Amino acid sequence: MQRDLTNGSVTKTMLLFAWPMILGNFLQQIYNVADTLIVGRYVGSDALAAVGSSFALMVFLTSIIIGLCMGSGVVYSIFFGAREEEKLKSSFFMSFVFIAAVTIVIQITTLCLIDPVLSALHIPSEVYNATKSYLTITLYGTIFVFIYNYFTAVLRGIGNSTTPLIFLGAAVILNVALDLILIISFGMGVEGAAAATVVSQAVSAVSIAVYCIWKTPEFRLKRKHLKFEKSILNKIVQYSSLTCIQQSIMNFGILMVQGLVNSFGVSVMAAFAAAVKVDSFAYMPVQDFGNAFSTYVAQNYGARKSKRIHEGIKSAAKVSLIFCIVISAIVVIFAKPLMTLFVSPEDVEIISIGVQYLRIEGACYCGIGCLFLLYGLYRGVGKPAVSIVLTVISLGTRVLLAYVLAAIPSIGLVGIWWAIPIGWLLADIAGIVYYMRNKKLIVA
Repeated sequence: MQRDLTNGSVTKTMLLFAWPMILGNFLQQIYNVADTLIVGRYVGSDALAAVGSSFALMVFLTSIIIGLCMGSGVVYSIFFGAREEEKLKSSFFMSFVFIAAVTIVIQITTLCLIDPVLSALHIPSEVYNATKSYLTITLYGTIFVFIYNYFTAVLRGIGNSTTPLIFLGAAVILNVALDLILIISFGMGVEGAAAATVVSQAVSAVSIAVYCIWKTPEFRLKRKHLKFEKSILNKIVQYSSLTCIQQSIMNFGILMVQGLVNSFGVSVMAAFAAAVKVDSFAYMPVQDFGNAFSTYVAQNYGARKSKRIHEGIKSAAKVSLIFCIVISAIVVIFAKPLMTLFVSPEDVEIISIGVQYLRIEGACYCGIGCLFLLYGLYRGVGKPAVSIVLTVISLGTRVLLAYVLAAIPSIGLVGIWWAIPIGWLLADIAGIVYYMRNKKLIVA
């Protein structure tokens, strides 16, 4: 299941490495969709709005953890490409301890501050209690989110993108089964959805950790590896922290937009919650392809194969462009049927709002596809700070325009939707210009 990305056909190698990641993220989205679909159908629109608002906050919190794991994964990829096994094992220990500590702090802090956070998000009174209940339960699973994503990141760092898929698939089946039992059979509502997700996360986390330590030589540490080496630790902290900042800025911007959306009422909240699920599924493959591209770049960067990196850039751009054009056409044409997967056909207003969102975003997926490749490139060559700048441009534009345009009566809600692709476009331009001016320095 382990793949060396420094040899073989460029396009074939990237696609073979990427497809388990794409399928795995698809299954990961099932976690969230199962909650949304079953809650929306069997509990009601208020519960759907509660789960949708909780989703935005949880994405932000988990993005910090996932960003740290991704950064460590890049360090792992570079050491693997350079064939430095001792540094590989030392970085595994140090990054695990570092990210575990951060995760525990996040979990405790958020649980203590949950009421002020919900107030800042402008959660309507009619869904406040349901949102708080869902979030409180889900937050207890944060440690399992860390464990699964950490082992997933380091496995991908050594070219294994298949093993995480296997354990995640089993967990998703469990999650859907528990949703049906707890929500429909036992009538537990949003609390049942949250409990199902936490139990499933725990199963996937424990399973992948046991498997990796048992089966993968790179994770079998000796006493000499259980120490902190300043040079390696600094590299881990630098890569992980910058990638974490990039991920958290991105999702903090989304969280701010969620707060603005919430101010338009429960119908808009429910529409946004459902439409974002469709949106996430639509561009999910190109997002994962960007992450796979990052690992490809990092391994070749460690192996000092500059020519292969340049070839990979050209190949990845072509693959991403083709996919984005196809998926944009599908989402724009079938926006209404896609909304009815999550919302009852009788909720005409909610569907109409969601369709409007999807047709604007769906027409612009090439923008986000290009941005994911730029993120992957700059992480892979050890320049995560550039990804942060691109994220600030994208999200800063999105949030600023959303609040400005939404305040204009003749534009209103539509302004929020258009602010998103405009942010993608500006960040793409900045990222491409920087690459063209620094091409030789980036992959020298």
